[in-house]
Amino acid sequence: MIFLKRKRLIIWLFKAYIKKWRKTIFLSFLFGLIVFFVLKYGVNYFIPLMPFTYRESIGMVGAYTSDNLPPEILFKLSTGLTRVDKDNNVLPSLANSWEIKNDGKKYIFYLNKNIYFSDGKKLTSSEIQYNFLDVNVERPNAYTIVFNLKNKYSPFLITVSKPVFKKNFVGVGNFRVVSVNLNGNFVQSINLVSAKAGTKELSYQFYPTEEALKTAFVLGEVSKITGVKNIKFANTNLSKFPNANVVKKIDYAQLVTLFYNTKDKNLSDKKLRDALSYTIPNTFSQGQRNNTPFNPNSWAGKNGLAIRQQDLDRARLLLKDSVNSTQSASFEIEIKTLPQYKDLAEEVQGYWQEIGVKSKIKTADALPDTFQVFLGEFNVPKDPDQYSLWHSSHENNITNYKNLRIDKLLEDGRQTLDISERKKIYSDFQKYLLDDPPAIFLYFPYVYEITRK
Repeated sequence: MIFLKRKRLIIWLFKAYIKKWRKTIFLSFLFGLIVFFVLKYGVNYFIPLMPFTYRESIGMVGAYTSDNLPPEILFKLSTGLTRVDKDNNVLPSLANSWEIKNDGKKYIFYLNKNIYFSDGKKLTSSEIQYNFLDVNVERPNAYTIVFNLKNKYSPFLITVSKPVFKKNFVGVGNFRVVSVNLNGNFVQSINLVSAKAGTKELSYQFYPTEEALKTAFVLGEVSKITGVKNIKFANTNLSKFPNANVVKKIDYAQLVTLFYNTKDKNLSDKKLRDALSYTIPNTFSQGQRNNTPFNPNSWAGKNGLAIRQQDLDRARLLLKDSVNSTQSASFEIEIKTLPQYKDLAEEVQGYWQEIGVKSKIKTADALPDTFQVFLGEFNVPKDPDQYSLWHSSHENNITNYKNLRIDKLLEDGRQTLDISERKKIYSDFQKYLLDDPPAIFLYFPYVYEITRK
């Protein structure tokens, strides 16, 4: 009897509770149902819109200091007075416009008035500090800067595409530096965050070798790796790893090249250099074949020059006509190369062997002081001016190349402002350089970007 009374009481209380709070209970149930379906079906859409910080860990190969960071990072942090597009055309950036006066010796830049540094301070001419040698700088007002050059220099507009910074990497880009971790003088890692919203963080980690970088990716230390030239890992390749997405690109900033020492007693002979050049194949699996020292997408590289085709018969005839023909069976060429190009050096060794030229290979950790042939690469400038590489007077002319016609073309090329005239100059430069080759230009390397899906 008591049990039945308690049961009736409980039922009455429950009904009374439902009656009083039925709207609240219904709304709570409805809200819970909505949350359930949002979490189940809409998480991939809504989460990116929420103000959470998305963090990406990126691995790169190289030893960098605070004064020498990769362009990929620098251009996320800031930009220059100008910018350069993929075809090496110069476009406005911090400067809306410019004038060139005094026969190419005065450059006047008019700044955009609505640009701010990541610390909130407005950009003015006083923050533009390039510290060029032999250049006098004037700042007539807050939004005008004038550069007075000692000599005409047509690549100057590209030179001022270098990103502008204040102290501690404070720039005007889409990202700002949060922290830098050093190992001695070298940057071990650098962390960036979105300059405005702060919802995206990029953590760059640096590794000494490609193998160390690929291992870090496999172990989950980084979620993305860039700039690797080989995706092989252990007995497989990274493209076969679960959730790995591989994108193949061409690195037009570096050109793999065989450099001749033109003062060497054997390689001073133009016919021998020509003979060696004609043994090189028409394609390379490691990159995009290139016959000239210029990016083919550049206005200077679009000259219609065809790739020099491999011609072993012609190579043998040139070797026979060279001053080395009588000793071709006895002389030997030493190829010095960087460790990463040792396999390629062995390929070249095989090509030269086909025409009867013997060679030996020696590895070096950096550009050697002396060499007969050096297999490495050079950084291809955005402007076609390569005065420092091939002009006979320049200390960076590692091939000891001396050609008075080439010297004159290089001098004219950097002092001529008219783009159509420069095209003619550099077309002639390439023609005569290939006719008297101080080097064999091989390929722009393929590089790979690997991310987790």
